[in-house]
Amino acid sequence: DRVNAVAAPIAIDGPAVTIRKFSSRITSLERLVELGSVPPWYAQLLTWAVRTRQDIAVAGGTGSGKTTLLNALSCEIDPRERIVTIEDSAELRFDSHPNVVRLEARDASIEGTGAVTIRDLVKNALRMRPDRIVVGEVRGEEAIDMLQAMNTGHDGSLTTMHAGETEEVVPRLVLMSRFGMDLPTQIIEQQIASALDLVVMSHRFADGTRRITSLSEVGSGASGGVELHECVRFDEATLSWELVSEPMFLDRSVREGHLDSGEVRQWMQSCS
Repeated sequence: DRVNAVAAPIAIDGPAVTIRKFSSRITSLERLVELGSVPPWYAQLLTWAVRTRQDIAVAGGTGSGKTTLLNALSCEIDPRERIVTIEDSAELRFDSHPNVVRLEARDASIEGTGAVTIRDLVKNALRMRPDRIVVGEVRGEEAIDMLQAMNTGHDGSLTTMHAGETEEVVPRLVLMSRFGMDLPTQIIEQQIASALDLVVMSHRFADGTRRITSLSEVGSGASGGVELHECVRFDEATLSWELVSEPMFLDRSVREGHLDSGEVRQWMQSCS
């Protein structure tokens, strides 16, 4: 659990303690299906995305269930793979995986020394020969290191980030990356287009329910920038999901022999 406490003089009206309790009951995509957070066909698509080593960013607002979804996606990783997790505060659970290295950032001491940032840990993780790197959340300059890691053979990496809508993901990644390396926007967008494969949105609604809403594929635009192709759309009025277009990674995975063509055709029929 995560605890935040404030006291006078910061808290004007007296001490306030906030406790965020993370549920241990939601540990798989199957459980999210049972809760109505995602339909079975969408869960199957996410399973294939992880198993075919797509680089995925889970985006959403505070308390929208990003970490819960990241945990559920991690259950689809082959237990034989070596995983390095990097977090500001350790929240991810990898109980079913035998080969996991969990790293946690550290604040500076009262003397102002000894700080270990997420960016430091991302750089160090590259020396551990990981099959996948999982960054609990990118918030700043470490975004550029995460993109570079995805571009240097660490396919299938996962991360989360704050964004209210899918359209906010790329501008936020560009902004965070420029904190770490002062490159032109176009260069950073090219890095994003070649590194990231999918953006999955998680949303918390007014009644407290959480749902996995849209899924978009990331590609290169005609002018060298980033284009997002919506594959799954969520309709808030009817509380239903729609497959807008078949993700391109499915066809590619069938050609490469990672997925069975008959299974994919059957899945397409189940989406209607």
